[in-house]
Amino acid sequence: MAPQVFWCSISLLCCSFLSTAKGDPQALSFPPGRQYQYRYALAVRLDPVAEPSPRGGWLQAEALLGVRRLWRDPGREELLRVQIQDLKARQQPEEAKGQDGAGSPPAEIALSPEAQAELQQPIFISWSSGKVKALYGDETEGALISNLKRGIVSLLQLQPHAGTTVEEDASGSCQVTYAVSNHSITKTKDLLSCTKPKLGFTSVNKIFGVQWQPTSRSQYVVKDGVLQSVLAEESHMVALALRSTTGVKISSRQQLELVSSSPAPEEEARRSLEDALVGTDGQHQSLGTASLPFRRGCTHCPSLVAYLKTFDGQRAKRDISQAAAAWRFQRFIQMLRGAKRRDVLQLLKRAPEEMLPFVVEAAVAAQSVASLAALSDFLDFSKEPKSLLQTFLYAAAFSPRPSKELLRLVLDKLDGKQLAPEVRETGAVALGSLVGKLCRQRLRGLQEVERGVEAILAGLRGAKEEPEAVIHLLALGNAVLPETIPILLEHAEEGPAAISAAAISALRRFPARHISSEVKRAMRRIFHEKRKSYEKTCRLAAAEILLDSQPLLMDVINILLATGEMETETATFLLHKVQSSLRADHHPARKIMKDIMGDSQINNYHHFSKAGISSSFLGPLTASEDLLSTFGLDLLFLEGGFLRKSVSDFSLFSHDRQLRAAQVTIEAQGMESMLGESVLEGEEETELKAGMSAVFFDVQLRPIVFFQGYADLMAKVLLSSGEPTSVVKGNLLLMDHHQVIPLQSGLQVVVKVLGGLGLDISANMDVNIWEQELKTSIHTRGSLAIDFQAELDAPFLQTTVRSQTEADSSIHFDTFLRFSSSPVLMCLQLREEQVPYREIFTVSRSAGNQSSTARKGRQGAVPSRELALHRDNSRACSLLLAAEKEA
Repeated sequence: MAPQVFWCSISLLCCSFLSTAKGDPQALSFPPGRQYQYRYALAVRLDPVAEPSPRGGWLQAEALLGVRRLWRDPGREELLRVQIQDLKARQQPEEAKGQDGAGSPPAEIALSPEAQAELQQPIFISWSSGKVKALYGDETEGALISNLKRGIVSLLQLQPHAGTTVEEDASGSCQVTYAVSNHSITKTKDLLSCTKPKLGFTSVNKIFGVQWQPTSRSQYVVKDGVLQSVLAEESHMVALALRSTTGVKISSRQQLELVSSSPAPEEEARRSLEDALVGTDGQHQSLGTASLPFRRGCTHCPSLVAYLKTFDGQRAKRDISQAAAAWRFQRFIQMLRGAKRRDVLQLLKRAPEEMLPFVVEAAVAAQSVASLAALSDFLDFSKEPKSLLQTFLYAAAFSPRPSKELLRLVLDKLDGKQLAPEVRETGAVALGSLVGKLCRQRLRGLQEVERGVEAILAGLRGAKEEPEAVIHLLALGNAVLPETIPILLEHAEEGPAAISAAAISALRRFPARHISSEVKRAMRRIFHEKRKSYEKTCRLAAAEILLDSQPLLMDVINILLATGEMETETATFLLHKVQSSLRADHHPARKIMKDIMGDSQINNYHHFSKAGISSSFLGPLTASEDLLSTFGLDLLFLEGGFLRKSVSDFSLFSHDRQLRAAQVTIEAQGMESMLGESVLEGEEETELKAGMSAVFFDVQLRPIVFFQGYADLMAKVLLSSGEPTSVVKGNLLLMDHHQVIPLQSGLQVVVKVLGGLGLDISANMDVNIWEQELKTSIHTRGSLAIDFQAELDAPFLQTTVRSQTEADSSIHFDTFLRFSSSPVLMCLQLREEQVPYREIFTVSRSAGNQSSTARKGRQGAVPSRELALHRDNSRACSLLLAAEKEA
């Protein structure tokens, strides 16, 4: 043997050995002149997560699958004919047939002659060594049957070598990873990477969205280049982010197994794939491999036309803090989403005065083209009552997923009109909220968004009085646009007290990643008063930004050291703030604080022995696997014992996300003169004033003034009706989610979530100058209704799993201060009334002319409770409440 031949043979043997060691099978192909018959099996399940609940729905199908090669070109591209034969489908038996369905035979599903004919129509695929390059079939075929065939074609999408690539199949265009071992090929698909046409929507605030956890794995066996078997398994867990027990489990399993091969006609010689297709039976239009969207028809959905016919008798006034009102709000939204413009406008015109705010809120939440157009026709900002216009603007501000059309409507209604101050201010904060939410949807480049940003900035530049500047700074806080940070810093450092406080408040709305070194330098200058003196609340707010945003060790040390030079009450408040962060596991400064407290030069009696009555408290209210809710209370007093500022905060933490559910701030300024105190050197003398500011679900509302000036105070004291001031009252749509999940099997699951909240929050401030007492109360009543649905659509079966949850809640927060005592006595009470709740689980199935529905439910109540905030507070409450009873 010649040396060249010998070494060539050795090289070939080595290459062959290495290829076998790596497990790379031979090139994939279907030999000519053979008909391959596979057994195809499909099993899909849809089950509720919660227990107890009815058993979910499942579908099983079996068929024979014929595959034959019709043509092949020199580049190894093949044209395959694929045909489904003898498909039989079964569904889950009725629960009544067995205690839990065990032992009951599956129920056969009768297929219509039309469905059988469509199923047997062949499809054709352009296939090259495992890669599906194109799909051909009848484009007039029903979407569900066409998708089922796409699911079968997806099983033929593979590659014979290891690696990561992007493939397109029924799931969309997805990243897949292959591992090869001997005759086995394992494909893992990253379903989170799949790209497909955008179908659906979700809430901008992810804490009100869903958690989606999908997996997909396929196992192929190939021998002699021919596909022997496939096992593809896929699962999805979809649940509410706030409550993982409200959700659905989806599992899909496909099997393909070669059962025989038999002689078939030899392939004809054709020049091209197109020529080969011309000679085939059936239709052969080019089709995409990704599943087509399918929209299920609704036979029991509420109709606005039908509602209007009986509308005159439906004028009952409902308590919005009851669950029934929240469910009614959701039904109205669904009704308006399917209504025409003229019908929505007719409803708005015919609605009685007490019902009109409810209809406006539902029309904004529906956010359909028709409902927004009807609102545009109906609302006249020069004539309508201020309260109705504010209802519209706040409904827009709280929209969970606002559109550019909604922003355009708000801009058009506000543009160039002479508006009442309340409406103009509410419009400004609503614009900020809308702009911010659209930017979080990555729509910053929209013309409407640019117009909204310019409207806010123009209002800030043109502000002639402090309140105008303040409201536009708060609007920038709602927008949370990083490009506006330099503007906020300028107003924070250079503006008078009210403007500086509003700018710092807006900066506190930004996530920690936007609190840059430049922002921190500005906050240090404000806190340490490097350039000028600042009002104490501004200094404290600047310190909180430094403490809450990835704090630096030296910042924390310098803040603690600075308390030695502060007034007693200010220093006491700040030290309590530091100590409360040590007790909060989620606080970003906790670790640094613990390290610092180990230093006796910082943690000693000199620094932490301040004897003021100001305080800062932060603690958990409820905790679960998915959610942590906290309550925080900040109380800052003047040296004479009068309350300067109180902040009560309810926050939610879920899956590394935070939401300020409610924050109510009550401030009193200029009280030093009433108490005979002198203003500190460098501070501005402020006018006597008290008011309230609120943030709900991360939306800053328009501040409310209780009184301004001594004369106004005396008038309010003498003429006060004792009625609380309404902070917010209305219906909000918090959750609005629609997700289409195309399964690899070609079936489709649609997840829909609607979550509505009826909210009624009022506050009252009672100042008794003669008794030297101050009482404040915040009363929050609300009802929550959540409707979670998952729909499975197949050519011969429809299944719906539904979970409906409702709860009513009422929380009271009261403060009672007596200044005539020495020291000042203060009592804080946080009471939660009994919380009744109810859950209903429903599973519906429909196959052919047969349908069934199973329901289970549970209800209960969380007992009422009063939270003991701390020991000193409990002692003070005992003294004050006992004295009040005796009086």
